[in-house]
Amino acid sequence: MVGNHNFVRLDTSHLPSPCHVIDLVRLEDNLKLLKRVADESGAEVLLALKAFSCFAVAELISKYLAGTAASGLYEARLGKTRFGGQMHAYVPGLRDEDVDELLTHADHLILNSLGQWHRFRGRLEARPGKSFGLRVNPGHNEVENPLYDPCAPWSRLGAPASGLKAEDLEGLSGIHIHMLCDHDYDAFDRMLDAVETNCGHLFGSIDWINLGGGLLVTEDNFPANKLICRLQEFRSRTGLHVILEPGTAVALHAGALVSEVLDRSTNVGAFAIMDTSATCHMPDVIEAPFTPDVLGAQTLPRETEPRPDIPDIVRLGGPTCLAGDIIGTYRFKNPPKVGDRLVFLDLAYYTMVKATTFNGTHLPALALWDSATDTLDVVRTFSYKDFESRLS
Repeated sequence: MVGNHNFVRLDTSHLPSPCHVIDLVRLEDNLKLLKRVADESGAEVLLALKAFSCFAVAELISKYLAGTAASGLYEARLGKTRFGGQMHAYVPGLRDEDVDELLTHADHLILNSLGQWHRFRGRLEARPGKSFGLRVNPGHNEVENPLYDPCAPWSRLGAPASGLKAEDLEGLSGIHIHMLCDHDYDAFDRMLDAVETNCGHLFGSIDWINLGGGLLVTEDNFPANKLICRLQEFRSRTGLHVILEPGTAVALHAGALVSEVLDRSTNVGAFAIMDTSATCHMPDVIEAPFTPDVLGAQTLPRETEPRPDIPDIVRLGGPTCLAGDIIGTYRFKNPPKVGDRLVFLDLAYYTMVKATTFNGTHLPALALWDSATDTLDVVRTFSYKDFESRLS
């Protein structure tokens, strides 16, 4: 049963539905911790825009983090123009026609392969003041789901470390590593050991190393002091400048998605149709898969069978025509009625950035909420024009 949570105090009656809500207090708490890690460890910490790119809070984020990390041209432009600070870009498939514009925004550009580096090197080095690196695959696995494992066999992401020599990095000043996905400190510790074992022969040829993101630094009870000490020790021993680019950790527990019940019915078991959609608004629910928590409800396993004899077990689904548009199955103390508002928790990171308008479904509005003062500001709503503008 999810109950003791900052969003318990949110009055959803003042919001449009569906609506993403960002708790500014929790967001700033996360940012303060990340800045402490940066200050005390000497590492540089960036926001990974691929996970969270809400520029309505750019000013707050830029107070604490050194800049942003992008995975595409438009993210790079957003990072530089809306957030400011350092902009580090890594684009697995770098298009010839994007290179020049990308370099107007990116301070660091990370290439996916040596072939990419050799193909564009002349144009890249003609731009003074830029730093270039290579993404490297250490060949170490921490992610169980291959959909999210950048180091899975046959991965297209990065050059295998086992095939690289120090002289291959001539002209490059750093390497980029990424192998975590919502992991704890122990996984990071193992990762860093693997990086030293499998990539240490490259350290003498570089000035910096980007260790990626995927580490839940801002999760409750995360051992931040251990992380700081580990980074200090690594930096002292290798002499490398260290870069981290958290995404999830920036907005962890700082976002929710408010949704309204549109219909209630029964087909063997009870179900409710919501005005928010798994396939449109939270696709990782289907892809990962996972079930988001709902405030005040017990989250049941995905394999839960319908129970006609227990009407407080309700399956929640979206308003689209996709049969698999299922958010999850829950047990409610008071089963929701048509018109009730439900609050889905932790649906800011990797949710807002992935939303679509399949079936002409409404995009969720965006609100900023100060959970200390209860100040609420709806900063963006979407309309038919946002749907139409993507079509022709």
